Amino acid sequence: MIRTLCVDDDWRVAELHADYVRRVPGFVLAGIAHGGLEALAMIDVQQPDLVLLDLYLPDIPGLEVLRRLREEAHPPVDVIVITAARDVPSLQAAIRGGVVHYLIKPFLFAAFEEKLRSYEAARERLAALSEADQGAVDRIFSELRPAARDVLPKGLSELTLDLVLDTLRRTDAGLPAIAIAEATGLSRVTARRYLDHLCQTGAVELVLRYGSPGRPEHRYRLARGERRPD
Repeated sequence: MIRTLCVDDDWRVAELHADYVRRVPGFVLAGIAHGGLEALAMIDVQQPDLVLLDLYLPDIPGLEVLRRLREEAHPPVDVIVITAARDVPSLQAAIRGGVVHYLIKPFLFAAFEEKLRSYEAARERLAALSEADQGAVDRIFSELRPAARDVLPKGLSELTLDLVLDTLRRTDAGLPAIAIAEATGLSRVTARRYLDHLCQTGAVELVLRYGSPGRPEHRYRLARGERRPD
């Protein structure tokens, strides 16, 4: 089992990520930390295999946690950054700090699971090696690359997809396509393309809400497994 520590200052988000960890076979929750110093202390005691690290923490930044992990006397641990930070300097610093993945909020459970699965596969390949040749190295690194099935259909972008998802996260009752289009600044046709894609992947479900007699309203909402806990 891959023992995993979740680090996020928002307790609701931390619990959501912890729940996601519990849903992935082969991974077990080692604990939850809400600050950088608490995370470092828990790493020293719990010695997890993997840390899911937010960059925005109340005491010291996540990048500082990453630096201390690499430069100070802490147990060795792999790190996946999970953050809302989209700026290139943060991404560069995380890569230089040796993270195995960089996952931008908000995201669906499927994206989270894919990152953990690819990490697990690379870890297993590495553990099975007695000596590294170039072919073996290439196979290990290929496990950490996004799978071809995760590529969006032509004309859709990750940033706009995140915008649609963020809009849906704000309601449990769901929204009609026109309301989502207005909230995101997209045309109704474009919004429907993203919503159709999300429905096909199972991330979003289409439900009927009955208002006036004979005129049901089609609404889109996040699938149950993708919603935040109350």
